[in-house]
Amino acid sequence: MSRQRVAQGVLLVSLLAGAVLRLMFKDDGIYWPDEIYQSFEPAHRAVFGYGLVAWEFIEGARSWALPGFVALIMKVTSLFTSANSTAYLDVVKIVFALMSVGTALGSARLARTFGADSLLASVAAALCSFAVLSIYFAPRAMSENAGAFTMVWGLALALQPGASRKLLIAGCSLLGMSVLFRLQMASVCIGLVLLLALRRDWKPLGIASATLAVWAILFGALDAFTWHDAPNAKFGGWFHSAVVYVRFNVIEGKAADWGTAPWTFYFRFLWSSMPAITVAFAIGVLLSFKTARGLLLISACFLALHLASPHKELRFLVPMLPLLSALVATGLSAVPLPKLQGALIGVMLVIAIASAATANSLTMGQLGAYLDRPQSSAWNDFGNVNRLLRIASTHDDICGMMIGVHLAWTGGSSYLHRNVPIYMPGMAASNAYFNYAIIGSGGGGEVLAEDNGLQLVRIPGMQCQKDPGYSWRLP
Repeated sequence: MSRQRVAQGVLLVSLLAGAVLRLMFKDDGIYWPDEIYQSFEPAHRAVFGYGLVAWEFIEGARSWALPGFVALIMKVTSLFTSANSTAYLDVVKIVFALMSVGTALGSARLARTFGADSLLASVAAALCSFAVLSIYFAPRAMSENAGAFTMVWGLALALQPGASRKLLIAGCSLLGMSVLFRLQMASVCIGLVLLLALRRDWKPLGIASATLAVWAILFGALDAFTWHDAPNAKFGGWFHSAVVYVRFNVIEGKAADWGTAPWTFYFRFLWSSMPAITVAFAIGVLLSFKTARGLLLISACFLALHLASPHKELRFLVPMLPLLSALVATGLSAVPLPKLQGALIGVMLVIAIASAATANSLTMGQLGAYLDRPQSSAWNDFGNVNRLLRIASTHDDICGMMIGVHLAWTGGSSYLHRNVPIYMPGMAASNAYFNYAIIGSGGGGEVLAEDNGLQLVRIPGMQCQKDPGYSWRLP
């Protein structure tokens, strides 16, 4: 069988199997509240008119690009479903899962851009598709996922040898879009500009700089449109989200309130979550010094930003996975002996498959999250709460909901999908403000559903009173 046919087979199997794994492991759990309150909940409020509001969407610390994208999916889904359906939750997750598969394909395209042949490029796709972190984070509506997809394709197009003006503009436009989704992606744009300057590719540098400048203006214009009336907005809201975000995280250092970690954090938990692939990435970085120094420079810009930030979460490195996968492919292209290269290709594919095989046993400790309970499963964390919320949404008599956990670790109105107040302990001034509750087993009330130690109950005879002091702000 020819090398080309093997490459096509590996690529096809990697992408199809990756899609199946992402859809199979799609769950109702929450890794971190951002996947709800920076995407689903503001999108739900935009489409349906109500939802819990995190401080970022009061102060204007986030661009509306990501929730706007999610809102578009929600709106289109709602046109084909009933008014009370929460099917949009599944559709959004499927879209993000498929975008993750597209990111793996983009990794292969990026590897080809830096000289890897079709078989080596398919190895890049396999590593990115089967990496357990990619599988875990893929269906979550997070800015890292949207940013990774647009970024890897942007680089693949913009850096293609002999790229035409149109291709360069298209690639840089995708990079600009990635910054709208996640501000930190600007480090990749800086890396691209530095690379073109070091190469003395003056004409592409001019086109890239001009295109990125246009997207910077679009970033500011979107902020002006959405945040002109935000608290302390200046200059009509232009670049308001970037200013507030940088002030909060860099100048005031308030992100540290969610925890800090040393620079070794990412290396430690890349190793704990997928050790074999981490070794493969290290080999790829070393070998690609000869073949893809430009991609190394861009990757280093992105990594340096996150190493310098005191607050660290493993999800922040999701956009690096396609870059590292491409570096492995380009690094292997530097191996001079065909038999040795073939053996290494086989090893990399085995490593990729082995990583995917560990998905079901992934723990929070391996992800560097919730280290007070490191052995707890990374899957379906608070998923029982969210599934019961979806069941509650099918009951027309609900007029208020009490949930026995902090609201930040629930799906909020996006999962309940009823325009009723949602409380957690200590919020409701009166029990007369809600007639449904999610509580531990044996807590009383008419049990409507049970899930993993929790019950959805209806409080008999309760007709809710209107709560004049209820706030939709997330506590």
